[in-house]
Amino acid sequence: MKNFKTLKEYFIKYKWRYIGGLFALVIVNVLQLFIPRIIKYAIDDITQGGVVRAHLIKYALWIVGLALVVTFFRFFWRYFIAGVAIRIQEALRNRLFSHLQILGLKFFRDHRIGDLMAHFTNDMNAVRRTLGFGTVMIVDISVLGSLSFVFMLFISVKLTLYAIIPLPLITLVALRFAKLIHKRFGNVQASFSELTASARESIEGIRVMRAYNQQEGELDKFKEQTQEYVDKNISLLRVWSGFFPLIFFLANLTICIVLWFGGKETILKTISLGDFVAFQAYLGTLVWPIMAIGIVINLLQRGAASMGRINKLLDTVPEIVDSKQKTGDREEINGEIEFRGVSFAYNGTEVLKDINLSVKPGESLGIAGPVGSGKSTLVSLISRLFDPTNGEIRMDGTPIKEIPLSTLRKSIGFVPQDSFLFSDTIRANIGFGRSEVSDSEIYRVAKLARIYDEIMQLPNKFDEIVGERGVTLSGGQCQRLAIARAILVNPKILVIDNALSSVDIEKEREILNDLQKKFADRVLIIISHRIRSLAGLNHIIVLEQGEIKESGTHEELLSLRGVYFNLFRYQELE
Repeated sequence: MKNFKTLKEYFIKYKWRYIGGLFALVIVNVLQLFIPRIIKYAIDDITQGGVVRAHLIKYALWIVGLALVVTFFRFFWRYFIAGVAIRIQEALRNRLFSHLQILGLKFFRDHRIGDLMAHFTNDMNAVRRTLGFGTVMIVDISVLGSLSFVFMLFISVKLTLYAIIPLPLITLVALRFAKLIHKRFGNVQASFSELTASARESIEGIRVMRAYNQQEGELDKFKEQTQEYVDKNISLLRVWSGFFPLIFFLANLTICIVLWFGGKETILKTISLGDFVAFQAYLGTLVWPIMAIGIVINLLQRGAASMGRINKLLDTVPEIVDSKQKTGDREEINGEIEFRGVSFAYNGTEVLKDINLSVKPGESLGIAGPVGSGKSTLVSLISRLFDPTNGEIRMDGTPIKEIPLSTLRKSIGFVPQDSFLFSDTIRANIGFGRSEVSDSEIYRVAKLARIYDEIMQLPNKFDEIVGERGVTLSGGQCQRLAIARAILVNPKILVIDNALSSVDIEKEREILNDLQKKFADRVLIIISHRIRSLAGLNHIIVLEQGEIKESGTHEELLSLRGVYFNLFRYQELE
């Protein structure tokens, strides 16, 4: 149960609701045990011939009254206990989502989205069922079971001893089946994660799938995974299907024993007919708590396992956090960047080596180099998506680790090559980085990104839904929307990481010229595989195998006739 310690604060928050629900549940369990007693008195009066109509009406009214009270309190225990379980599930889901937002990129490289989604769905539901239904069954076992046994002893100790003969067997069967169900449920969970991940990847890669005409192949693959998920569920269902019939058989066996020995006791008038009927009712009530022992153990195992997986995520320590030596509550930066002997290694492979570089406000920096030379990694270090393995990065003369992450990142506009768009309107996607923004501002940045005219040709213009990840737009349109989004936040530093690769070179040149004018007093960093696009920038560095091989203006680099010159000549020949 230690896995549930994470929920302590939520139990404290909702303690009175939970206590109220438990109180109502106990009242329901106690009151419903008095109904067989009333039936016993009614039957005894009838068999003894001393009953009158008024007595029957009295017994009926007692039963109706108890039923009404039970109904009233049953509503409240369901409302409070189930309600608390849902509220805790909501709080836990929000907490998990909030925690995932601060984890580093390495975490998401090592974990598939489908697996993470399973934690938000299956695992959360398992925890909720444990807190809700599991609590109810524990109370039923402890209160309903024990009191039913006491009432049975009160009627006949001898008959009670006969009746409980099969009950240990019922408990053993329930425990055995609980282990089987727990194991197979785990297999279903794992299969569901695989299925979710596969479906997500296939839908996201729909363009590639169609381009290579692999719809049938992907469908066959998905069918195999779906069949595996079905097989795992059928395996679980097979155990469930055997569990309840066997339990009910053993329960009916108990009833047969009571019928035989209790019938003899009734005939011999050791107990009255009313006692015999009441005893059968209590026995039927006792069977459920006995059955529930196995179910609740299984439910607790499921919930504990799911809570353990959630705790594992919550215990994951973010790689990038605010330093304890952070410089006060600084709200903005000017944008002066300095790399001092910066190196970076990923999984033991050195990606950047001894980078020394400085960029001041009002300067534009171009980064060129072959694929895999470390260009994207270099700019990722500026916003602390990663931290250097060695060396130091300073911002405005302050070590970057001492600047609050919120201040740093809101001052940097970053446009990656893979421009992610949300399944929302164009207006919402452009305005994503601002809580409040006017239409005029959205139109202005759209024009600056050279996407305004194309948006106005769409049926719903800026209210057009772009589809998941911008699937309804071209690659160039997605990139320009991402640029508009970055410009709108008016950052001190704008980084464009090859984010115009799908735009024709003339339009790219126009966009970059306008950006240089707008960011004339700020820092503009451009990564581009098109060498000609970097020609108008103040300074250009050339990376190769993680090192700065060349540095200078466009003309200076061409005169060196080195890496930059070769890249430029090759592109010109193309």
